[in-house]
Amino acid sequence: MNQEYEQLKKTVLACTKCRLSETRTQVVFGEGNPQGGILIIGEGPGRDEDLQGRPFVGRSGKLLDKILADCGFNRTNHVFIANIVKCRPPENRVPLPDEKAACIPFLMKQIELLDPKIILLLGATALNGLVDPKLKITKVRGQWMEWNNRLVMPVFHPSALLRNPNLKPETMEDFKKVVAKYREVIDPKHISENC
Repeated sequence: MNQEYEQLKKTVLACTKCRLSETRTQVVFGEGNPQGGILIIGEGPGRDEDLQGRPFVGRSGKLLDKILADCGFNRTNHVFIANIVKCRPPENRVPLPDEKAACIPFLMKQIELLDPKIILLLGATALNGLVDPKLKITKVRGQWMEWNNRLVMPVFHPSALLRNPNLKPETMEDFKKVVAKYREVIDPKHISENC
């Protein structure tokens, strides 16, 4: 990655702009392939993520990796994963407005530097924090949106699927649309066995 990106990472890793910095173990900057074409944005780090400094490594992360694998995607080649906030909210609560406000400029800079062709928003916090606080994930999930001249699709967060497995078929339908769009705008030869 370029020098500007490395400087952003250095700044984020040292950030103390909000109260989340006081209780974190590690900042979770994000991981994956910066040139992969797909940016996945979640809510914020949980306990496992805070301990390891990596996004989506707990139960939700394992489910996300399985969904991605079903679509022929992986973290190494196709996606970069980040969050609305880079530090764990205590007890995994939803980030507060001032915490999101402190962190979103970092995410916006990441988006600018990564320049993804596709952005997936995992859950309501990502949708509301980035696109529109009034939108309901249950109403707009699986729909392509134009946001800041970028293709964005909100989908259910993997933790919602763990709580309610009945949402899995809808989510797989959404990811089939992602695979189709990936073939259209990034790699027409992309192979996916289950999507």
